Amino acid sequence: MKHNDETPFSYPVKVGHISANPVEVKIAANAEELAGLARLWSVLEVKALTAAFEVKRWKRDGIRLKGRVTADIVQACVVTLDPVEAHIDEPVEVVFVPEGSKLARMPVAAEGGEMLLDPEGPDAPEIFTGDTIDAGVVAAEHVALAIDPYPRKADIAFAGHIESTDKDDRKPSPFAVLKDWKKD
Repeated sequence: MKHNDETPFSYPVKVGHISANPVEVKIAANAEELAGLARLWSVLEVKALTAAFEVKRWKRDGIRLKGRVTADIVQACVVTLDPVEAHIDEPVEVVFVPEGSKLARMPVAAEGGEMLLDPEGPDAPEIFTGDTIDAGVVAAEHVALAIDPYPRKADIAFAGHIESTDKDDRKPSPFAVLKDWKKD
């Protein structure tokens, strides 16, 4: 299957085949997809990406995708630029509803225009169009959110800022440059 750079890892699941009985979906990225994910996430290498999901009906017309995603990546240390390996293992639970579903509507705003949302509560359902959801994109998104934005090798400290040892530690005044100007 050919992929573009926006979605280098894709695994469409037909929702018409999903019943109340859960369907097991196990996916793994191939070498081409791993290289595309490394470019997308700006990491040195993605060694592996696998996901195991249970897909089943949710309420009347929704789909619940629940499981785990794991990945092994290599990033550049923010201090030394040496390779740093990381293992990601994240739980996944996403609810999808078809476009136009009553379940997809956001809660109505209160009288003052404020919406009260529980940050610890469940996420709003994702909306899908047609008859497929993409389990590969869900897996890739959850891994991307778990990537450490500032990877650091073990026992490496950042010593880039050295304090001045001068007696006068005060910052110079921004108006100090004006003292030499003379009014004509």
